[in-house]
Amino acid sequence: MALSKSPFGPLARRLGGAALLPVAAERAILGLPLIIRTIDASRDIVYADGPFAHCCVILDGWTCCYQLLADGRRQILSFHVPGDLPDLQSLHLPSSDFGMAAVTRASVAFVPHTELRKLSDRSPAIVQAFWRETVVTAATHRAWITSLGRRDARQKVAHLFCELYLRLEAVSLAGDHIMPMPLRQNDLADALGLTSVHMNRVLRDMRTEGLFDQRSRRLEIQDWAALAAAAEFNPQYLHLGN
Repeated sequence: MALSKSPFGPLARRLGGAALLPVAAERAILGLPLIIRTIDASRDIVYADGPFAHCCVILDGWTCCYQLLADGRRQILSFHVPGDLPDLQSLHLPSSDFGMAAVTRASVAFVPHTELRKLSDRSPAIVQAFWRETVVTAATHRAWITSLGRRDARQKVAHLFCELYLRLEAVSLAGDHIMPMPLRQNDLADALGLTSVHMNRVLRDMRTEGLFDQRSRRLEIQDWAALAAAAEFNPQYLHLGN
């Protein structure tokens, strides 16, 4: 199957990075057995403490990983868009320490661990690609930790929007500083450690400043330079071009 027509096309491009995967490794990824399911918004995909048997590949829509506190408060740990492999770690861990849910209606491919392990055994290039994905994920988590711990609310929002734009642009889902924005204010608040009231006020103030305009589930960044400066944004941690 051609890369452009396969549901795993975005994943193969992501795993390859700037250096494309060898043809044999790419074909092996495109040939993986999969089960595709459509998940409604706000429904769980993976449950915390549940057993792992598959890895998930996001084909369409947005998902998030999260943890819940005993009182029901939620901390969103990451957002995921098409081409992402949110739970690669499950290949090596017996159970999950986080939940994964659909933010929007999402199409998700489930790939058996047994098949991914066979693929890894046959292909050093795949092992290297999986390691690269793991360390880029760790770098992204470090950037989020810095935002949560040291950036103020305005900086947090600016940094997240810059990151999401570049990640969506990399899979051809954004361009000309316009991107889909299906995240609700409570999703953003749960990701950035803010209250919904505070989140509403920050978004309103940033729109008034002319940094972005948000309407109809779409966000247009009107001043990229100012938004990136507000966040002190350095995209190196995403490793989108290397």
